[in-house]
Amino acid sequence: MFTGSIVAIVTPFKDGKIDEECYRELIEVQIENGTNAIVPCGTTGESATLNVEEHNRVIDITVEAAGKKVPVIAGTGGNSTSEAIELTEHAKKAGADASLQVTPYYNKPTQEGLYRHFKAIADAVALPQVLYNVPGRTSVNMLPETVARLAELPEVVAIKEASANLGQMIEIIRLAGDKITLLSGDDNLTLPILSIGGKGVISVVANIAPRDTANLCKAWEEGDYSKSKAIFYKLFPLCQAMFYETNPIPVKTSLALMGKIRNEMRLPLSNMETNNVERLEKALKEYGLI
Repeated sequence: MFTGSIVAIVTPFKDGKIDEECYRELIEVQIENGTNAIVPCGTTGESATLNVEEHNRVIDITVEAAGKKVPVIAGTGGNSTSEAIELTEHAKKAGADASLQVTPYYNKPTQEGLYRHFKAIADAVALPQVLYNVPGRTSVNMLPETVARLAELPEVVAIKEASANLGQMIEIIRLAGDKITLLSGDDNLTLPILSIGGKGVISVVANIAPRDTANLCKAWEEGDYSKSKAIFYKLFPLCQAMFYETNPIPVKTSLALMGKIRNEMRLPLSNMETNNVERLEKALKEYGLI
């Protein structure tokens, strides 16, 4: 259902508020450059610091701005099942095409708890789900056997895998590859994940290099593996630069250096350290973005 380059889009701020005009412009740039879908309110969109009203507003704007030109996969996950259901209900009402559901964080559920959490959301809201496994942030790793159980639910259509464990991803495909789409959750591993049967990436670097990220995935899908590989190796230093500090600090700093947004984040995220800004500027200049 969802393939190719899917941008985990930033949420631009202006004087502490969502910069709606700027945000709409960012979405238009993504569509013009071949991005296949938009993910608002993900990690890169600073969802953890948006209040419920803001969260819903960002999803509303995304659906309006996308205008059905590309799908919207709304980030509506949470560490409270009831909150995730509430956010997902709004996303469906707003017209989102799917939801992105992160594994609950901090409370560290068991594998059975994870299954029941996602099933409860599926039972409550008839909207396609993209699971999101990112143990480095949530402290819980969703195992392939749990993913395979969830893949039996008609609402569960894909998984954004950011465990950095290719063996685990291979096992997901072995167990449930005919029932669920594997998407890379790490730009640094997009090509390897495509090579084992993944169908695309939910990308950070696509915020600043949307055309190349889209072309990487498109070339692979068309069987032009040499072209896909060449684009991947071109992008790789830029992908690494996006993690000089905690995401989304580097990508928002990059967009600010490119004149696309204000260099504004919400605490507890803070502006990038000077030495890392210098490294980032070097990577952007070498890529031709500034």
